[in-house]
Amino acid sequence: MKRAPSLQRRLSLGLTLGVSLLWLAATAATTLIVGHALDKTLDSALKETAQRMLSLAVVEIINRDEADLLQQVASFSAHEEYITYLVRGVDGKPLLVSHDIDLSVFPDTPQTGLRSTATHRVYGISAVSDTFFIEVAEPLSSRRQAKWQTTGLLLLPLAGLIPLILIGTWWLVRHTLQGVRAYRDTLESRGAGDLSRVAGQDLPAELLPVASAVDHLLERLRCTLEAERSFTANSAHELRTPLASSLAQLQRLRREVPDGPVQQRAKHIEASLQDLSRLSQKLMQLARAESGSFLTQTPQDVVPLIAHLVDDFQRTSASPIVLSLPDNGPVTASIEPDALAIVLRNLMENAVKHGHPGSPVNVSLTDAGTLRVVNTGPVVPNARLSRLTERFQRGETRTRGSGLGLAIAQAIADGAGARLTLISPASGRSDGFEARLQLIVVTAPPLSLS
Repeated sequence: MKRAPSLQRRLSLGLTLGVSLLWLAATAATTLIVGHALDKTLDSALKETAQRMLSLAVVEIINRDEADLLQQVASFSAHEEYITYLVRGVDGKPLLVSHDIDLSVFPDTPQTGLRSTATHRVYGISAVSDTFFIEVAEPLSSRRQAKWQTTGLLLLPLAGLIPLILIGTWWLVRHTLQGVRAYRDTLESRGAGDLSRVAGQDLPAELLPVASAVDHLLERLRCTLEAERSFTANSAHELRTPLASSLAQLQRLRREVPDGPVQQRAKHIEASLQDLSRLSQKLMQLARAESGSFLTQTPQDVVPLIAHLVDDFQRTSASPIVLSLPDNGPVTASIEPDALAIVLRNLMENAVKHGHPGSPVNVSLTDAGTLRVVNTGPVVPNARLSRLTERFQRGETRTRGSGLGLAIAQAIADGAGARLTLISPASGRSDGFEARLQLIVVTAPPLSLS
């Protein structure tokens, strides 16, 4: 089955992704704003540079011996020149240039004002009645580099913040959903028969209606099951008296009539009434088995109880019962004695009915609390084995029975926190059927049942 998505994971990843996207959007907006402001600042610096250098250049050119001679300003030290300039006369002839100039950047004729070329940002201005022109150029790549550096400085903290945001969001969501996890754990830890209201503490307001709906559903389910169990138990109880009376009258009738067809019919009717009486008893046990928990607060030693039950069952059993108990002392379990008695009796009845006639039935208990009931009957197919604990399910046999014995045992095992396992063929054999009940064994001092 596909695993359901985790709300904690979805919230943590979603919030982290949302914060990251907002950060990226803010970075993009900041980059645009900073880029516009940077362009204005650099344009202003470009104008300021041109205006300051033009006055100095005009004085230097006028004071030359040969005013129309091209002069290139020497560099004091090797460096990368971001801003280059070109001073020209009215005829466009270069008069003064920076040391690292590329004349192809500038147009053939001087131009004034701000403009952009494919590679540079250029500003031109004139002086002395438009007889001298200066143009200052700045590479656009330097501006782009400045913008990318600004963007990188804004994105750099995000790389370190994403893990911190994820961890912080994960912790916050986990802490916020602590009440939800406690509610889930409470539901998972409940036994099959516990239909009481679920305590939902510290649940978010959005989940309170869900918790209330679950409580109402459990209440309706409890009432329905109680009505069903009550009807089953009352019906079975009310049938006991008329069935017993009918059996008594029929047995008296059999003693009074001679042998013949009437005697045979009476015998068949008696067998049917006995089956109906046993079914009534099983229905009462089933109603008792599905009534709730079978855990006792005081752990008790189950060894004497099992020995007594086997001895009592042996008196009326058609097959011998071989009992094996641990020699190392008591086996202390927390199951109710009456519930264990019902389970063991049903398992032994099932083993005797469906085993080979006269074959021994082995009943054993280990120190770990594993109760095994094994017969030598035919192998039960796996497809049918998994359904034997359902109501009115029987194996492929003509033996008379109600099909409720293993269902009763399974219901009591669920209510006692035990585990019932059906195995066929039996462990270590090529045939037979094994019912294995794993009890909850505790180490508390035992209370003997003898």
